[in-house]
Amino acid sequence: MKKTSLYALSEAKLARLQTLQVGNDCAVHAIVAAIEVLTEVKLDPAEIIDEINQLWWRGRFFRLAPNSGITPPLQIKLVHYLAKKHNLPIKAKRLHLSPEVLLATAEADNLASLVTLYWWFGHSPAIFYMEGSKNYNNVEGAGGHTMLFASYDPEHKSGELQTPWGFVNSWVKAGTGIFWMEDAAFRKAWGMPIPRWGKNAAVIISLES
Repeated sequence: MKKTSLYALSEAKLARLQTLQVGNDCAVHAIVAAIEVLTEVKLDPAEIIDEINQLWWRGRFFRLAPNSGITPPLQIKLVHYLAKKHNLPIKAKRLHLSPEVLLATAEADNLASLVTLYWWFGHSPAIFYMEGSKNYNNVEGAGGHTMLFASYDPEHKSGELQTPWGFVNSWVKAGTGIFWMEDAAFRKAWGMPIPRWGKNAAVIISLES
């Protein structure tokens, strides 16, 4: 597969989309990054997080519980809520894509794709920052994590490992680069079948003309 990146942006420019998460809010940060690249509107993740936590207690559910996870269906619901509130020309839908089709979404001029990875206890997929060899996802428990797909570079390496899949990720504020994964690790974590949500689920946020 050939090298590509979201909106043909350089890694440094993609990195500017990154905002640092504090709690279990990776999906909010990924949505904010997608909105910025599509519309140039920069929303504040902290304000959104506070708002949807309060809305949960009022019976408006954009996450599983206050300060808890945001599944792909809830990500779509949140995108539509933000679009209506801020008058943004965007919409979202869930698709089940192959990695090859996911790569092709980066070449479109009106799409941004969120992917959610899942893993069981002791099987967290390695995620690296830029060319460094440190694994930033070395966790013991089961879990999930949402990122904005940003780049594919078959020549990219993190340490000695080939890490072609690049993501705008909420583990650093801006920074000078993005986060990367090995092909097999990405395919396995993204391809884990989850009841009701399926596998290889991507939330596609599109810019309406």
